[in-house]
Amino acid sequence: MRQYGSVSILETALLVLLAACQQCVSACSETLAPPEVWQHNDTLYAACKMRPSTSLPEGLPKVYGQALFKQDYHQGKLKVLLWFTGFPRDGSPEPRAVHIHQYGDLSQGCDSTGGHYNPYDVHHPNHPGDFGNFEAQQGKISAMIESNATLFGSLSVIGRAVVIHEKIDDLGRGGDAGSLLHGNAGRRLGCCIIGISSPNLWNMQQKQYAQWLRRNSS
Repeated sequence: MRQYGSVSILETALLVLLAACQQCVSACSETLAPPEVWQHNDTLYAACKMRPSTSLPEGLPKVYGQALFKQDYHQGKLKVLLWFTGFPRDGSPEPRAVHIHQYGDLSQGCDSTGGHYNPYDVHHPNHPGDFGNFEAQQGKISAMIESNATLFGSLSVIGRAVVIHEKIDDLGRGGDAGSLLHGNAGRRLGCCIIGISSPNLWNMQQKQYAQWLRRNSS
């Protein structure tokens, strides 16, 4: 058998094959989908049931509702449906910021969810879960958006938290360190942990959202 130094051609081929297999396993692990994807026509759904922060001061809105997620396997755009209630009905509606935070930890209310989920270590508002600002109508926030976050792979947001804030997000234009971290959006009104769900919640809320759009566009 021909030798190159102390390594044979066969040994070299085996090493190349082993390296290729390791790369394949690594790539597959990035896109490995939970069984719910195949159960629901190559689509994964997730839900997050919003509750007021347990450390909320008096006088701030107590927010309830849900954030729902839908994404086709595995490179589809993540769709997010927000439906929150509990905002003041009188006066001028104040836009509220909504973000995904790092930890699904509610042991200290919304304060223990950490900072923004920032897997790429970039400035706000370029975090994948920087959803933006939403203005309540008749005490409710109802919105359908697309996000750069994902439910799949190593960067999945499943198990992390959605947080709605007291104030408007300055979108990184505030000129200070806080602006580049969190948009100076103020205290955390409510939060919830993202978990895998059936399509039922999404389908039901999507119908209600369509009805809400028709009522408010007429």
